[in-house]
Amino acid sequence: MPWNPPATSTGSTRLPPWFDRMEGRRPRGSRWFPVALAALIQLPGLLIALATARFAVVPLIAVVLAFLSSVLLAFTRQRPGTVLVAVAVLCAPAVALSVGPPFAAAPLAIAVVGAVARGARAWAWWTLAGFAVVAPTIALAVTASLVSIIRPLIVALVLLLLVGVGEAIRNRTERYREFSRQVAARREAAAEAERLRIARELHDVLAHSLSQISVQAGVGLHLFDSRPEKARESLEAIKATSGQALEEVRGVLGFLRSGSAGEDGYAARAPEPDLARIPVLVDTYRRAGLDVAYRNDITGTPTAAAQLALYRIVQESLTNAGRHAQATAVDIHLGETAGEYVLTVADDGRGLPQDGPTGGGRGLLGMRERAELLGGSFETRPADGGGLVVEARLPAREAAP
Repeated sequence: MPWNPPATSTGSTRLPPWFDRMEGRRPRGSRWFPVALAALIQLPGLLIALATARFAVVPLIAVVLAFLSSVLLAFTRQRPGTVLVAVAVLCAPAVALSVGPPFAAAPLAIAVVGAVARGARAWAWWTLAGFAVVAPTIALAVTASLVSIIRPLIVALVLLLLVGVGEAIRNRTERYREFSRQVAARREAAAEAERLRIARELHDVLAHSLSQISVQAGVGLHLFDSRPEKARESLEAIKATSGQALEEVRGVLGFLRSGSAGEDGYAARAPEPDLARIPVLVDTYRRAGLDVAYRNDITGTPTAAAQLALYRIVQESLTNAGRHAQATAVDIHLGETAGEYVLTVADDGRGLPQDGPTGGGRGLLGMRERAELLGGSFETRPADGGGLVVEARLPAREAAP
């Protein structure tokens, strides 16, 4: 059964302690570790061969060749199958002719495990089959004793068991690689979700603010000569709107730069909008000439995420009504029913715009995403007598005290 990496409460993946060690580069010189290990294991056998050299020169030569074959283990990562065959050829005579424990089989054992762990299974099976035939044949040819073939056959049997060790290492490596792919996919998904969230925030802030600035600037230019006091009000509204937009953009960019809200001070200066700021938003559009009616019948305290989503949906709806739909009146109602917060925004404009890839533009797409990310729903429908009705439903979860 595949194992899924655990996730923290923030949605990021929590990695086990060994992951960073395996993910990092191998320590310098690690390729020579099997060489040193094989040489160290063979050292007693080499000393025994040297001590008995005057009686048996051929076994000494065979043991020396097996000892030198340890150097080939440094190339196991690049050529596991070739290294295994070469080591088997050099070790077979020593295993067949030496006396004492079969220390000369150490390089071959390490080569078998390394080859199987790296996927060279066919090389391992064919090499062990050849070793099981060649080594006893050498022993029988030199000693002319059937008893001498027992030693290489036992070594061949042990090497067969080591194939299972190589398979276990290979399976663990494959699980680690699959785990790495899952972690990379989760990280990419989290990064993509964060990019979409930031893009959605910037769109809502800039689209609303620039729309308001454009409307107020038009009003100011129109009344500059005839009613200077009204033009002054428009300029003050432009100043307030641009200042608020700048603070919100700084908050979003500060989060993007630091990775945590408030680390550089921007996010703290620009708290996330909530339901308490909707009346200010409504008043801004009223000063721009839009007849906005607002009612809030929510008795509880929604979570911060729900309040932000409701605020942004109201903001985007007002922007669409005043800029695209050319509406003159908008009715906003916040209610609570059947465990849901229900937001309804109705205008008397031109209805649903048709300038976006989904038939409603990116603003409507962003509102739908906000609602669905919180487990809610979003829909638009024609209003009675013309115009558009935007309805968003969010699960009613109370904020922690």
